[in-house]
Amino acid sequence: MSDTYCSDCKRNTEVVFDHAAGDTVCSECGLVLEARSIDETSEWRTFADDSGDHDPNRVGGPVNPLLGDAALSTVISRGANGSNGDASMARLQNRGGDPDRAIVLAFKTISNMADRLSLVTTIKDRASEIYKRLEDQKCTRGRNLEALVAACIYIACRQEGKPRTVKEICSIVAGATKKEIGRAKEFIVKQLKVEMGESMEMGTIHAGDYLRRFCSNLGMSNEEVKAVQETVQRSGDFDIRRSPISIAAAIIFMITQLSDSKKPLRDISIATTVAEGTIKNAYRDLYPHAAKIIPEWYAKDRDLKNLSSPKA
Repeated sequence: MSDTYCSDCKRNTEVVFDHAAGDTVCSECGLVLEARSIDETSEWRTFADDSGDHDPNRVGGPVNPLLGDAALSTVISRGANGSNGDASMARLQNRGGDPDRAIVLAFKTISNMADRLSLVTTIKDRASEIYKRLEDQKCTRGRNLEALVAACIYIACRQEGKPRTVKEICSIVAGATKKEIGRAKEFIVKQLKVEMGESMEMGTIHAGDYLRRFCSNLGMSNEEVKAVQETVQRSGDFDIRRSPISIAAAIIFMITQLSDSKKPLRDISIATTVAEGTIKNAYRDLYPHAAKIIPEWYAKDRDLKNLSSPKA
């Protein structure tokens, strides 16, 4: 699912794609935002004889403009029934090699990681574009592919306004550590800065960028989510010198203490990938401003007494 503006709800809402009917439907009010949309992916219509093993497809994969030949190429296969009639020509073709083999592997890795993180197509395409620019500079040889790809996804998420933490990305990467991904990110920023002649814009991270996902991971109610969002907005008026993700985690901890379904600090730490000690430190800085940042409709004065006092 992705976010699209709904004319009935008067705001951006999550939409569901009905691929069978070609409809884009608002998940909240059910309004059909787009009807009979065209699917531009591969068709995979088969004209093969059902009784035979040979299975020729009508078309190949979708066109990829980031590849040299736009992913259009000819593959010489063996003859009918596995005969070797065309084996010599197939060997000649394979001898030439595939110049796009490495970048195709990188694109496939990006696609797999993006699917595991449930990222939208725009982020996946942006990450592929960043890697292609690195490949054009011939600076990827000898470097950890997993770390480079993970760093490309991290940068793409920030540029598209849907940031993910390095810990979240590292959790689905088998061949790279958090430190290696961080180094790869710095390397990419430096290389693209040389290419463009200016610093690469990655977008500013705000605490509110993480709230929806973190609250969903904790199973919080709509009322609690709304209270968390308003509290984060009000906290911006105060000089809280903590990282956005730490502030988000601490405010979630603060709001859940006032709700009926209190969440243990350990569960919040796991859902937000922020260490318990870091959450406590951010909570200590937010606690003196609790009465000013927590919405009045959610917490009365007597309710604020239920907040645990931070230890010095």
